[in-house]
Amino acid sequence: QVQLVESGGGLVQAGGSLRLSCAASGRTFGSYGMGWFRQAPGKEREFVAAIIWSGGSTYYADSVKGRFTISRDNAKNTVYLQMNSLKPEDTAVYYCAAHRPGKWPRRTAYEYDYWGQGTQVTVSS
Repeated sequence: QVQLVESGGGLVQAGGSLRLSCAASGRTFGSYGMGWFRQAPGKEREFVAAIIWSGGSTYYADSVKGRFTISRDNAKNTVYLQMNSLKPEDTAVYYCAAHRPGKWPRRTAYEYDYWGQGTQVTVSS
């Protein structure tokens, strides 16, 4: 069992930056693939970024490529999402997710096994 807790959300002006963190419990964190998703009001949850268990490979949605960076620190059981050049359309609840070893990258929500509670990111224009 893995428990995930996100933090770092908030209100920021367009063009600004935020760094989200996701702290994980469990000794198997280092073997899990991790991802970030987001969900805006009235919309489906959408994939943002994924990182392989070692941190050696990453994958991004086209909408955030070049602006967001996913990283992880397995010694701290934490995954991060650095978000730069934020736009109003990035406004959403951001969720951290984990999946057991296997296929990578995973870009759909149903492929993930564990989820955090989400953290709100609001970008004002």
